[in-house]
Amino acid sequence: IDGGLMDYRWSILRVSKEELTFPYNFFGIIDFFSYFCMHIIHIINKCDMAKNEISPNPTNAKEILDIDELKKQAEQGDAEAQCNLGLCYDKGNGVPQSDTEAVKWWSLAAKQGCVEANYNLGVCYEYGYGIPQSYSEAVKWYRLAAEQKHAKAQHNLGVCYDNGDGVPQSYSEAIKWYRLAAEQGIANSQYNLGLCYEYGNGVPQSDTEAVKWYILAAEQGDADAQFKLGHYYHEGNGVPQSDTEAIKWFRLAAEQGLAAAQYNLGICYEYGYGVTQSYSEAVKWFCLAAEQGDVDAQFCLGVCYEHGHGVPQSYSEAVEWYRLAAKQGNALAQCNLGYCYEYGEGVRKSQKEAIKWYKKSAKQGDETAIQNLKNLGINDYD
Repeated sequence: IDGGLMDYRWSILRVSKEELTFPYNFFGIIDFFSYFCMHIIHIINKCDMAKNEISPNPTNAKEILDIDELKKQAEQGDAEAQCNLGLCYDKGNGVPQSDTEAVKWWSLAAKQGCVEANYNLGVCYEYGYGIPQSYSEAVKWYRLAAEQKHAKAQHNLGVCYDNGDGVPQSYSEAIKWYRLAAEQGIANSQYNLGLCYEYGNGVPQSDTEAVKWYILAAEQGDADAQFKLGHYYHEGNGVPQSDTEAIKWFRLAAEQGLAAAQYNLGICYEYGYGVTQSYSEAVKWFCLAAEQGDVDAQFCLGVCYEHGHGVPQSYSEAVEWYRLAAKQGNALAQCNLGYCYEYGEGVRKSQKEAIKWYKKSAKQGDETAIQNLKNLGINDYD
């Protein structure tokens, strides 16, 4: 083969941002779709334990007009007032914001058995809000609330068991608490149950059960569950195969800003999966994902600019997107960036830079980069 080869590779639909990527690999017109590769990255479970998830007491703090009266009631030992005063300090409603004061009043309310205060203390210990961080203490308070059927506490206790935070890791215990919360409508628990069934963590693997729980979460607007459903419909696992349904769910997740869904929607438009093929629509969604740092979308944009697919052809723009993806470790982009330097496409010609990027790609096993180095007389890329 005379001269270097570029990787014009597009990824088919991604299972998830954190899970599987299946890129097709084709070397221009030389060896179309010459190999298929896959890599697996660890899944991160969702969790709704962010500070803004601290549960308000049934009495809405915004309706409390007289903070002095609330303080008086709290000081007299009224548990509901103590819990609401803690919420006021947490949000800075009518008083200076203070995590320490919030913890103080929630602790007093919790001692009287206030379930909301138990949950809120669990969140504070989980993240160290106004108190030293402690998973074991967080578990203690989550459990007290969870046993009183507090749905978010049940979910968070499930996450603790899932991750082994403050308790011995146990999928069976995690599933127990996820299921209780999911049956009360907590979307994150429904999503996590879907993950457990998808991967057989603590339960027999079942795509049908996974889809069941993903649907419940997706119908509540959970973007990750919507993304999952898009993949299931595209592959036809657990549901009848339907690119139309896949597009529906990918679009819902993409419109919520989920980069992985935006990327997949771009791929659907690129290849015409469930939609009329459109390079311009593909570029639109690739751009949205790429601007969030999605490495595959950045690479695909580079290819679009390289060939003028949906955008005016521009080697310099292609180089910029290849560079962004290459710096994140994308082997395909590293190879193409090397090619651009070797032949001076969009950048000043530099064999030194070309070799640098080819080697980075070759170290990841990229066959095109290895061949391009051989063409330059380099057989050692370590």
